[in-house]
Amino acid sequence: MSSAAEFRDFLSDFSDHYASLGEHSPTNSETPPEDGKLKSEMIVKDNRRYYLDLKENQRGRFLRVSEQVSQTIPRGGPRSQIAIPAQGMIEFRDALTELLEEFGTDDQEPQNELPESRSMRVENKMFYFDVGSNRRGVYLRVSEVSVRNNFRTAITIPERSWGRFRDIISEFVDKSSAKPEPE
Repeated sequence: MSSAAEFRDFLSDFSDHYASLGEHSPTNSETPPEDGKLKSEMIVKDNRRYYLDLKENQRGRFLRVSEQVSQTIPRGGPRSQIAIPAQGMIEFRDALTELLEEFGTDDQEPQNELPESRSMRVENKMFYFDVGSNRRGVYLRVSEVSVRNNFRTAITIPERSWGRFRDIISEFVDKSSAKPEPE
C-alpha cells in the first residue's frame, strides 16, 4: 500500500499514453521496438523496485508490472510480475483509487533515511543485510543465499533488538579471538 498512490498516478499516465497510440494491429506497418516496450517507468520504495512497462506483442498491448525485492542481489535478483491488459488499466486504476479512499495508505515516510543494503560473500554463501520498515517499525533482514543451489534463508531482527544482537555477536568474536592459536 505504501506505493499504491504513486502506482495509481502512473496508471493514469500509462492510460493516457495508450489512448494516444491508436488501434493495435498485428500487421500494423509501424513496428514496435524490438523488446516491445512502448513506455516504461520505475518506482523505488525502500529496498524494492517496481517496473511498469507498457508493451506490445502479436496478441495486443498490456502493462507488465514487475517487482524486484533486494537491490543487493547481483543482476537484480528474481522478479515477480503480472500483466494487465491495456484496455483494463483505467478500471484497475479506478478500483485502486476506491481502495485508497477507503483504507488510505501506509505511506508514512520514515523519520530517518534507512541505511543502504549491504552484502558479503563467505565461501559459497552470500549474506545480504537489508534494512526495511513497516507499520511495526524498522527491522534488519539478514538473508543467507547458497551460491550453489540458490537456497535462501533469512532472519528478521527488530530495531529495538539490534544493540543486544550486536553485543552477543561481539561476545562471540571476543571469545573466539582470545583462544590461543593451535601450534
